[in-house]
Amino acid sequence: MTITVAPVPCLQDNYIWLLRGARGEVALCDPGEAGPAIAAVEEAGGRLDLILLTHHHGDHVAGVAAVKQRFPDARVVGNGADAHRLPPLDLAVSPGDTVGFGGSAAAVIACPGHTRGGISYHFAAGALVLCGDTLFSLGCGRLIEGTAEEMFRSLRALAALPPETLVCCGHEYTESNARFALTVEPDNPALRARAEEARAQRAAGRPTVPTTIAQELATNPFLRAPDVASFARLRAAKDNFR
Repeated sequence: MTITVAPVPCLQDNYIWLLRGARGEVALCDPGEAGPAIAAVEEAGGRLDLILLTHHHGDHVAGVAAVKQRFPDARVVGNGADAHRLPPLDLAVSPGDTVGFGGSAAAVIACPGHTRGGISYHFAAGALVLCGDTLFSLGCGRLIEGTAEEMFRSLRALAALPPETLVCCGHEYTESNARFALTVEPDNPALRARAEEARAQRAAGRPTVPTTIAQELATNPFLRAPDVASFARLRAAKDNFR
């Protein structure tokens, strides 16, 4: 069964992700704002089956209550270990579990680093991963709660997914991430091409995501870091980059 995915812009630079199954199923990932999320579901036919949550931050969950009120049959899915700071869950999952959708299933992947309880959802059938604020186009999330070692392991887990996997991340950060990445690898031709592509996409009002695992392996300095120490130095440099 094929699953399709599309970004729904919200807030200043967030993305909600709208998934559709082959039999009309619809899911949302990380509805940080209710209005755009509800409008996207209505445009998709007015049916909502799942609300998938990657982590507890408000810009990813603030719209859940209103979306759930509008579509009460939708099941809210999130990490059971973080249930105390997520909206009420209808399905509490743990890394290693699967979540059924669209005649297929998503594997739940542990992704601590940005938050302790961060998770990603990998749909092999749709060749996509919903990774919240763990992996970005040309970047990765800040270490707000976790350690460099935890984030390095999380990124390695995502990097091991099939190269064609679509990376559906939580923010439109590609242009700013490209500026930093080019200070790390200024002579990387794939990175320079990606930076130019991102500028053109944003100038035309288009999203720069989803990207792919293959593209990130070729261009993302955080995925290309060979070890935890190198990753930690990059993350600290990015935190102070202006």
